[in-house]
Amino acid sequence: MTGTQLGRQVIAGCLVAACLLGMCRTIRAADAYLGGKVAVEHQIPLSRIEHSIWNDLLHKYVNQQGMVQYTTWKSSAADMQALDKYLESLCYSNGQGTQKEKLAFWINAYNAVTVKGILKEYPTSSIRNHTAKLFGYNIWKNLKLVVGGKPISLDEIEHQVLRKMKEPRIHFAIVCASIGCPRLLSEAYVADQLDAQLTLNAESFFADPSKFRYDASRQAFSLSPILDWFGEDFGSSEATRLQTIAPWLPTPEAQQAAASGRGAITFLDYDWGLNDQK
Repeated sequence: MTGTQLGRQVIAGCLVAACLLGMCRTIRAADAYLGGKVAVEHQIPLSRIEHSIWNDLLHKYVNQQGMVQYTTWKSSAADMQALDKYLESLCYSNGQGTQKEKLAFWINAYNAVTVKGILKEYPTSSIRNHTAKLFGYNIWKNLKLVVGGKPISLDEIEHQVLRKMKEPRIHFAIVCASIGCPRLLSEAYVADQLDAQLTLNAESFFADPSKFRYDASRQAFSLSPILDWFGEDFGSSEATRLQTIAPWLPTPEAQQAAASGRGAITFLDYDWGLNDQK
């Protein structure tokens, strides 16, 4: 092969690579934004953000098991608009507030954005139908709420905001619209009730045999994979993780065993089916 031929092959290869790169850029989904930018002078502290609209919608469409009436909700133009109005109200936050106000705000924001994202796609059977890994729309990355003038995705709310607040009970409060998730509480989280609400949902989570089981004869714990995926948020070892969850377990026997920090741990299957109340 002559030098000229080799040069032509290199150039051709570069052109193909450039074309493929261009195709990847066109295939990659654009971000979808909820709400809009609010001028700094109009932003308000978290104590002034109202969650009553979200609370009313949850009361109306979510049952005690955390299942959602997506069909009925989507068919109501008024309540679809109410959800949009609530999301727009979150845009006015300047992020300033107490730890409890921040936790309540961001848990509500995560859940409301998720519900909005599902309603946009509904009917669907799973959120995983809308979480493309390489190319295309990913609800966890591309659907963004604008808060204080800055867009933030569900992934960022979870990993860059909530997890950094060092409150492990968030994992029993934020809901990815799946049966394997904790239940979607049928009321909004609010700062002055937050501790009780988080504990209530943690206890509800471990009372569900699809998410927790304890075999006393083998001193064996079967846990939701949430405790695997986010294990570090509950402690640096299996023993400390068991001790962390001990107060929320459904029986004194399980509580005592976990509090000792001893026991074999396995993880249950995760159900990605939609939390759809048929």
